[in-house]
Amino acid sequence: MKKFGIKAVVALLVLAGGAIGGAQVLTAHRKTETTASVDPQDRRLAEVGAYIARTADCVACHSVPGDKPFAGGLAMQTPVGTIYSSNITPDKTAGIGAYSYADFKNAVQYGIRKDGTPLYPAMPYPSYAIMPDADVQALYAYFMADVKPDSKPSADSTIPWPLNMRWPMAWWQALFAAKRQFAAPTGADEMLTRGAYLVEGPGHCGACHTPRGLAYQEKALSMADGDAFLSGAVIDGWRAKSLRGEAQGLQSWTAADIALFLKTGRTDKVAAFGAMADVVEHSTRHFSDNDLASIAAYLKQLPPVQGKLPVFAAKADTTTAALLDGRYDSRGAVIYMEQCVVCHRADGQGMPRIFPALAGNSAIFAQNPQSIIQITLEGGKMPANDHDAMAFAMPGFNHLSDRDITDVINFIRTAWTNQAPAIADGDVAHIRDFLAGKKPNIVSGGKHE
Repeated sequence: MKKFGIKAVVALLVLAGGAIGGAQVLTAHRKTETTASVDPQDRRLAEVGAYIARTADCVACHSVPGDKPFAGGLAMQTPVGTIYSSNITPDKTAGIGAYSYADFKNAVQYGIRKDGTPLYPAMPYPSYAIMPDADVQALYAYFMADVKPDSKPSADSTIPWPLNMRWPMAWWQALFAAKRQFAAPTGADEMLTRGAYLVEGPGHCGACHTPRGLAYQEKALSMADGDAFLSGAVIDGWRAKSLRGEAQGLQSWTAADIALFLKTGRTDKVAAFGAMADVVEHSTRHFSDNDLASIAAYLKQLPPVQGKLPVFAAKADTTTAALLDGRYDSRGAVIYMEQCVVCHRADGQGMPRIFPALAGNSAIFAQNPQSIIQITLEGGKMPANDHDAMAFAMPGFNHLSDRDITDVINFIRTAWTNQAPAIADGDVAHIRDFLAGKKPNIVSGGKHE
């Protein structure tokens, strides 16, 4: 028996050694050894790179409000712990200032740091993999020439051992983040091709809007990979809605609505909130009108997810008349009139571009209620843009009980012409606990556990 135990330990050690050694081989094979030379002093190249950095939304993840751009420290909550974004300024010690172009390309497109350590897939390198060399070179020139260095060290994650070991990520990358090239959709014209590239590549829309599997892999990186692509997912406690053409996706949105939303963070009906507000403020508001139109055209031609309702059945609005007549048929209606009606109105239409509508708002009737629960508890602020004079904010209502919030949300989700399933008290309690347990961002001089 003792001899058997020793053999088992030896066998496990051999297997572990083989797994680690195999991971090193995979990483070495994955890395590029390009000898391409990039001149960071090429102003034209750096200026092109500045726009590409906007399309890739590098600043939103690698910056903390109130701190230096690209200095890292943004807390990203995962089921197993918190990951903090890295310092990607050109500081030679704390940042990427010592990176060659090959080092930079390996990190951005293949998820490998200069020291050979695999990166977590919080970095959307599976999407960036399709970017052409010309764009990556321009991006490198921008970071090395125009971004100001910052000496803030990158923070370690709070993921516990052994889950924080990096070498298994090499095997993950081999399975779920293979090197690949962009393939335009069949029959796509120039506009649709550009839109597909921006959505699948630098825009990495799927990183938030595509569901992930048990290994935290995106279930599809393009429509060619399966019907899960852009079908909606939960990220950092928010429900990133389906961007497909079904009733609870973008069916009710026009291409003009989509472009306007990406440009300004709002339409007459809806407003960006949560992580999407950051995307608009730091990224999509800076896109060219042609690129916004291309994205909108591409998204509007995506079919509904199989099995999902393509369009809602017609429903008459009986809510507005009841509220105006003082007929409150539920506890949720009473709470709505006490807490919500001043901004969102009895007809649920709000104020165009000021207070979002609740009637016909796709965030309201989403199948999964995480977003409406979180914004009700935590509040939110519209992103700044170059078209509206003010960025309005919604206060949090976390002083209300779980029962109160459940009742008012259930009222809103079925009021006017909305058609959405009811939520339970436990749904609110879950999001409240999640918000209470979130790790804070790390600013310069800050510490973490």
